[in-house]
Amino acid sequence: MEHIINLTNHWAGFSALIIFIVAYGFVMAEEFTHLRKSKPVVLAAGLIWGIVAFVYSSTPHYEIVEEEIRHSFLEYAELAFFLLVAMTYINALEERNVFNSLKSWLIKKQFSYRQLFWITGVLAFFLSPLADNLTTALVLCAVVLAVGSSSPKFVGLACINIVVAANAGGAFSPFGDITTLMVWQAGQLEFTQFFALVIPSVVNYIIPAGIMHFFVSNHKPDIAEQDISIKFGGRTIILLGLLTILTAVSFHNFLHLPPVFGMMTGLAYLQLYGYYIKRKSKLLNEPSYDFFENVARVEWDTLLFFFGVILAVGGLGFIGYLEYVSAFMYTDLGATNANILVGILSAIVDNIPVMFAVLTMDPTMPDSQWLLVTLTAGVGGSMLSIGSAAGVALMGQSKGMYTFFGHLKWTPVIALGYFASIYTHILLNF
Repeated sequence: MEHIINLTNHWAGFSALIIFIVAYGFVMAEEFTHLRKSKPVVLAAGLIWGIVAFVYSSTPHYEIVEEEIRHSFLEYAELAFFLLVAMTYINALEERNVFNSLKSWLIKKQFSYRQLFWITGVLAFFLSPLADNLTTALVLCAVVLAVGSSSPKFVGLACINIVVAANAGGAFSPFGDITTLMVWQAGQLEFTQFFALVIPSVVNYIIPAGIMHFFVSNHKPDIAEQDISIKFGGRTIILLGLLTILTAVSFHNFLHLPPVFGMMTGLAYLQLYGYYIKRKSKLLNEPSYDFFENVARVEWDTLLFFFGVILAVGGLGFIGYLEYVSAFMYTDLGATNANILVGILSAIVDNIPVMFAVLTMDPTMPDSQWLLVTLTAGVGGSMLSIGSAAGVALMGQSKGMYTFFGHLKWTPVIALGYFASIYTHILLNF
C-alpha cells in the first residue's frame, strides 16, 4: 500500500515504536510482575493509532486511518470469534468431566514414569491439532501433576515434553495453533495443505523426546486412584465439536465463506444441545447446566491480548516499519533464512505478533515457504518456556516444578529437533 505520509523518520513513528517495545517488555515480564499480558498491549494499540490519527487529522487524507483500523479490526474479529467458539467447546468438555475422566483413567492404569512421559507426549501431539496446543498442554499437565507430584524432576521433564509435543502437533492443523489459524484465515494455504507438515512435526517432537527418555525414571509412582466418569452429554459434545470443525472447513472450502461463520454455526449446535442437557438435568435432579457459564470462562485475557497485538502491529505496518523489515528479511536474507529466523524470534517474542507481521508484510513466496514459516512459527516457540502460550501456562500451573531455567537446560536438544524438522520439510516439500 502506498503511504501518503512516511512516518518512519517522524516523531510519531519513533513514539509508536517505543510504545510497542515498552508494552512488549511488560508482556515478556508477566511471569515476574503478574500484570496480565493483555493490559499493556491494548493500551499500546490505542496510543499508536491515536498518534497516527493525530498526525493525519491535519491532512486531507484523514479517512485513510479509519479505513486501515477497520481492516485490522475485521482481521481481529474473525480470529476472536473463531477462538471464542473453540474455547467455549473446551470449557463445555471440561465441565462435563471429559478431561478429568481421562486423567483418572491414566492414573488407574498405574503406568511407570517413563510410560507416562511417552503417553502424555503422544497424546499432546495428537490432541493439539483438534483442541489447540494451549488447552492440550494444560489438560496433560494436570495429569502429570496428579501422578508425579512426589517427583519434581519427572514433572519438569514431562512438562517440557508436553510443550514440545503440543506445539509440534499444533503446527500441521489450522485448529492446532493461533499462527496456523491466522495463515489459513488469511487464505495463504488451503486446509489440506497443512498436512504436508505432519512428518516434519513428528521429527520436531521425536528427537528431543527420544533424548529426554533416558533421563526419565522407570519407577512406578505411588498414588491413590480416583474414579471420575463423564457427565451426561459429554460424549455428544465431543462429536458436536468435531462436527463444528467439519462445518468450518466445509464453509471455507465449498461455500467460500470465512471459516469463522462455520464455527459460529457450530456454536449454535452446542447452544441447542446445552438446552437439552439443562432440561434433562432437571429430570435427573443433577446440577443445572448453563451454556453461558462456558462462554464466561473463556480466556478473555488471551482474546484481548490478540486485539492489542493485531491492532498495534497493524499500526506499525501502516506507519511503514514492516516494509523495512520485509525488505531486509525477504529480499536481503532470502525467504528460507527469513522463515527460519521467524521461528527463532517467536521463541523470544511470542509467535502471534511475529506471524501477524509476516502476514501484514505479505511477501511473495511459494506455498512451500508459507508452510515453512507456519512450521517455524509453530514449533520455534518450544525452544524457550516463554516462547509459546503452552509453556507460559504450564509454568504457572506446575507450582515451580517446571521453570524457565529448567526448560533452558534442554534448549539445545529442542533446537536440534527444530533444525531437523526444517531440514525434513525442505527434503519433502520443496
